[in-house]
Amino acid sequence: MNNRDRVTSRIVIPCRFAYLNCWRPVTQYNGIQKYTVAAIIDKEDKETITQIEDAIEYVKNQSIQLWGGRIPMNLKIPLHDGDEEKPDNSTFKNCYYINAKSKEPPQIVDSKVQTITDQTEVYSGCYGKISITLYSYNLGGAKGIAAWLGNIQKLRDGDPFTSKIGARDDFKVEEGR
Repeated sequence: MNNRDRVTSRIVIPCRFAYLNCWRPVTQYNGIQKYTVAAIIDKEDKETITQIEDAIEYVKNQSIQLWGGRIPMNLKIPLHDGDEEKPDNSTFKNCYYINAKSKEPPQIVDSKVQTITDQTEVYSGCYGKISITLYSYNLGGAKGIAAWLGNIQKLRDGDPFTSKIGARDDFKVEEGR
């Protein structure tokens, strides 16, 4: 079995979007451009967490051949505990998160599954759903499960995750200039 034969599991998860790069790809550490999102899931959302954990277990148990006949002890998984991994970032307090990436742009739709083209409508801090495909990998000694970003559905607004201050907050109207 090679990476082209890897096991996958596609799921849709409700979440809040952070570090959202759905309109333009960003350059990753390896120089490859990808569309990205950190999907934040409240720890109280037990149903979604269970769905993600079940999908991870499925991929894990079906990928043993890819990993040389056993599940690696240091297997990397895409579900992260925000309280443990980002304790100084209040965005991730009492939440889990998944970083999902893709070389292909996601389709971005509203609650009625109508295409959104206004780039100000979908931003870090709003709420929605993402489709992801969890997949196993074995690359250069690194073994794990990662999340490929499929599509994005915005469901409602939220407070934007930004420290940018609007020009109206910085300046006042200047008459006669």
